[in-house]
Amino acid sequence: MSRTDRGSGAHQDTAAAAAATSRQRTTRDGHGERDNHENRHGHHGEHSRTPARRRAPLPVLVLLLTLAGLGAAFTLGPSDATTTDTAGSGLPEDSQSAKVAKIVDGLPSGAVAPAIVVYSHSDGTSLTGQDRTRIQRAAQDLGKLGLGGRPAKPQFDPKGKLATVAVPLSTELGTEQTSAKITAIRSTASEDLTEPLRAQVTGAPAFTTDLAKVFDGADTRLLLVTAAVVAVLLLITYRSPVLWLVPLMVVGAGDRLATVLVGILAPIANVQVDASTGGILSVLVFGAGTNYALLLVSRYRDELHRHEDRFAAMGRALRATAPAVLASGTTVTLSLLTLLAAELTGNRGLGFAGAVGIVTAMFFGLVVLPAALVLPGRWLFWPLVPRAGSPAAAERDGGWARLGRLVARRPSMVAVGGVLVLVALASGVLGVQTGLSQAESFRKTPEAVLGQRTLQSVLPAGAVEPLTVISRAGTGPQVRDAAAGVPGVADATEADRTAKYASTTVVLKAGAGTAESDATIERLRDRLAGIDGANALVGGQTAGTYDVAQATARDTRVVVPLVLAIVFTVLVILLRALVAPILLVLTVVASYFASLGASWYIFRTVYDFPALDVGVPLLSFLFLVALGVDYNIFLIARTREETVGGHDTRRAVLRALAVTGGVITSAGILLAAVFAVLGVLPLITLTQIGVVVGVGVLLDTLLVRTVLVPALVLLTGRRFWWPGRPEVAHREAHRA
Repeated sequence: MSRTDRGSGAHQDTAAAAAATSRQRTTRDGHGERDNHENRHGHHGEHSRTPARRRAPLPVLVLLLTLAGLGAAFTLGPSDATTTDTAGSGLPEDSQSAKVAKIVDGLPSGAVAPAIVVYSHSDGTSLTGQDRTRIQRAAQDLGKLGLGGRPAKPQFDPKGKLATVAVPLSTELGTEQTSAKITAIRSTASEDLTEPLRAQVTGAPAFTTDLAKVFDGADTRLLLVTAAVVAVLLLITYRSPVLWLVPLMVVGAGDRLATVLVGILAPIANVQVDASTGGILSVLVFGAGTNYALLLVSRYRDELHRHEDRFAAMGRALRATAPAVLASGTTVTLSLLTLLAAELTGNRGLGFAGAVGIVTAMFFGLVVLPAALVLPGRWLFWPLVPRAGSPAAAERDGGWARLGRLVARRPSMVAVGGVLVLVALASGVLGVQTGLSQAESFRKTPEAVLGQRTLQSVLPAGAVEPLTVISRAGTGPQVRDAAAGVPGVADATEADRTAKYASTTVVLKAGAGTAESDATIERLRDRLAGIDGANALVGGQTAGTYDVAQATARDTRVVVPLVLAIVFTVLVILLRALVAPILLVLTVVASYFASLGASWYIFRTVYDFPALDVGVPLLSFLFLVALGVDYNIFLIARTREETVGGHDTRRAVLRALAVTGGVITSAGILLAAVFAVLGVLPLITLTQIGVVVGVGVLLDTLLVRTVLVPALVLLTGRRFWWPGRPEVAHREAHRA
């Protein structure tokens, strides 16, 4: 420790002793000059300030207006944030698959998608004559459930192991109507069947239904589990039977209001919000809202150690935490809004909804929560009630203060060790594979996937979801012949013809979403593009899956640089420095790659996932960088405050760690647990996002923000603030 630090520490010890005697704080928290100024003008301590009863009306008014606003929103607004029945990312508007979908709607059979009933023996044996009779009889009833109500005819495969019955359904039906149809088809198909004969319903409408079932009651289930997790962790953090209720109720109210606001504003902004986005919205609001609450409550508790007047204590706490919360929330909001530049409608909806949620969380954290905390008084913290004159966090020799001293002994060794840990974890990225097929998207295998697998045992994997090729009228035979000769194509047949278009059905050998399927689609498009005058477009659900993956890659290239630029800019403005933002952004990026690599090890060894969904790296990066910078801001903003308050930069970061270390850790554990709640849904994509973000947040809070960043600050010293000079600014202000 330098001579300056030793002198500074002695001065603080002397001030602490004087404060314990007089129960007045003067210079220990960087507010000494302001406190002395108040004392010189007759405001000694808090005893002669405005009486509490004269300050109470403002918090009461805030809470009353909030309750009135919530009542109006819940009464007049929509019940949830969802604005579309469609689940998934949505097709890129300029993709071939999107163009084909528009054209197909105008064809004679364009608005029809078959539900495919697959009959087989569960033990793999061949169908018997009695089975065939029963299937033919069932087909008569199944046909009545389809479009037109005509009896259906079963198709028996040459090997005699299965039969299929196609039930045409309108693609113009909503998700609920389609689900009702599929439920009726499944009930009719399985009626009076005896082992080992079974019926499985697959096809696009069945997949839509099974995907929708994933989100049945999802919002309620996610909300209840999230609230329970937050309640338990707040109870453990605060060790008070009462205090935890206040932030939980405030954040819960903010979440419900954010849901209503998204439902109102999304149609106005022309964005679509699906069911999965509604679930992630609650996770974001609860995660960010509780982070802000933890920061404010921690600072409020410290100020109650300094002030008799709780209103003055809250004023100080709010002035100290508001810049960090605003900077953090603004960074997350702007980062989420970068998704409006994405091609996929699902990403745009998520970005818009998340931004609205974060802004709502900031409002409730900076306006509603202070009013709710200050009105009850100190008893809210019972049994650990903070008393004026007792040591605050920065003066207590707690675990985080001891950790800071350990880091200060060998900062270079700590920094190198931290970087090596991140590099070791990030090595897992080298083995990451992306691209889940539709059948691999569910943690619990639904009937649509089981039926597809049964069908694939005797038919090409792409038979369930064939491609649709649209070309100019008169080019159908030429397109069919060219498609049939493409490697990876199992079959190509002409379908509809109109005066303007020809339609060709192409069956691939590989299933949708696989690398083999993607390669075949690329070859097919290249081959058909060479047919003069055909203007052939390759679409269908399998091609749509490929186009979504390509659009996700494009969105990643656009969004990632924008997010990093936003984070860097906000840090520069907040810290008035260049070196600090560069180092902090580098730690954020390193933390992301380490979390992705560590998560991949978990996915392969624990979950046995074959690959990452194509959208997981982008969304995980967005959440980790945007939310991870919160902890950077909490720590470094307090470090700058301590520096401006008169402490050497190295001393300041140790004091900031002592004060914010517990808050950052509590917030990180809570946020990681909240994102882990996404695992309650049986959809692999959401589980993967939850795990990656959870691992990343824990790395942030337990290693990067509490060990690596302090070590970097200790190594760089006052150069950390270059070109700013907060230490010099304090000395000049003190001399003035």
